[in-house]
Amino acid sequence: MGIVKTSLLSLLAVPVLLAGCATPPPRSNQAAYEAYRQQNDPLKPANQAFYRFDNVLDAYALRPVAVGYSHVTTPAIRQHVGDFMNNMDAPAQLVEFMAAGKPRDAGTTLVRFLLNSTVGIGGIFDPAGALGYRRVYTDLGLTLAGYGVPEGPYLYLPFAGPSDLRDAAVLPAGLFLSPTAAAPPSTGLTIFNYGSDGLGVVNTRANLIGTIGNIKKSSLDPYATFRSLYRQHRAAQLKTINERDIATPPAWYPAKERNAMHPRPYGAP
Repeated sequence: MGIVKTSLLSLLAVPVLLAGCATPPPRSNQAAYEAYRQQNDPLKPANQAFYRFDNVLDAYALRPVAVGYSHVTTPAIRQHVGDFMNNMDAPAQLVEFMAAGKPRDAGTTLVRFLLNSTVGIGGIFDPAGALGYRRVYTDLGLTLAGYGVPEGPYLYLPFAGPSDLRDAAVLPAGLFLSPTAAAPPSTGLTIFNYGSDGLGVVNTRANLIGTIGNIKKSSLDPYATFRSLYRQHRAAQLKTINERDIATPPAWYPAKERNAMHPRPYGAP
């Protein structure tokens, strides 16, 4: 999907990020050095430059389109668009839950995809949710996090927004998990991909008009606020997965891998 294409374009900015490293304060300044370490944002100058670029792009292009879109649609329509986009992501998430050893969530995702793709007319409606199969979320970054892969330094990717080294590293893999990846290339498929992805971006931005606006108005440092919110959001997603499902590693896995997949208290090493 186009989200992946956008993410791939964002990865082209990695050399620029690496060239824009911040200089850490001397260890003798203990307070400043500790703050620098906790931020885990060694590429802050480049990250902030990309944030400002996206901010201008949002102010003059994306937000006006989203505002206009919100005026000609209803919350119900935007919910149906969101349901459709979520259903398009389900095959990838099914693979990711299976890779993480989360059978309950994998089963829920499969049932949701089958029901919503048929009875729900391609995912426009959510009959699975009405039957008690609530949406569960994951991605490759969270799969790696479940195996103990650390998040790494903070990254702000142009066109894609807040991220970190772990999440950015697996973005290209999403290209192969898209439900349209196996379809023969065609003009119609290309139009569908770009059209659905563009609609998804605008729909998401329309739903966040108030939230993003309030953060930018009330925060003394919106960049730092978005960085903190991203990390909190990812930690909460991982915690939810760990508390909801139980890893079931196959018996033929080596002992080290089986132990790594068994659930541990959130935040445990």
